[in-house]
Amino acid sequence: MDLEAARTKLFSHLSWEIQDKRVIDAMQRVPREEFVPASQHDVSYEDRPLSIGHGQTISQPFIVAMMVQALGLKKTDKVLEVGAGSGYVSAILGQLAAQVVGVEIIPELAESASATLQRLGYENVSIHVAPRSNLGWLPEAPYDAIIVSAGAPSVPAMLLGQLRWNGRMVIPVGSRVQQNLLRILRKPEGDEIEDMGGCFFVPLIGDGAWNG
Repeated sequence: MDLEAARTKLFSHLSWEIQDKRVIDAMQRVPREEFVPASQHDVSYEDRPLSIGHGQTISQPFIVAMMVQALGLKKTDKVLEVGAGSGYVSAILGQLAAQVVGVEIIPELAESASATLQRLGYENVSIHVAPRSNLGWLPEAPYDAIIVSAGAPSVPAMLLGQLRWNGRMVIPVGSRVQQNLLRILRKPEGDEIEDMGGCFFVPLIGDGAWNG
């Protein structure tokens, strides 16, 4: 199957599964093949995670669509992505929000993601090398929404503190081998948490998460 046929098949499938058509439209405008190594170009529109080197992956398109949909983004929102990897999800977020801040703990990936996003013209997206001492990116906080593209042992207080009241966070929480995808609505009277089902992500590294 050629790339265009695979792309058509993928988005036809996602259109049946994802109710927010803005998310599908945003994903269709982002060339996933540009965010994977050249050796993976021919499978870039398969609905599965792909290796991007350094022991990291680009997430399965269905999981990406489900997570982004759960954020309920508005055009005025400022969004944080933790675990930006190749920059693919940040690019999708950039289609839906006013500003996107991505953090990535592996400097080579952060540099590559920044270069790809700049080359493709995503002027409202910035990628930073994540400090191990603090999860997230405090200089730009607070955020209207936070998406965490790595699995944590629990919901990190450091990230919740960077979320506005009535802000939304989507994060995988569990062990290193199995997590559940949680949607958190931050409320002064107590956070509302929805379990969106099982998933598997690489571990989130840093204080308040896994040590390494």
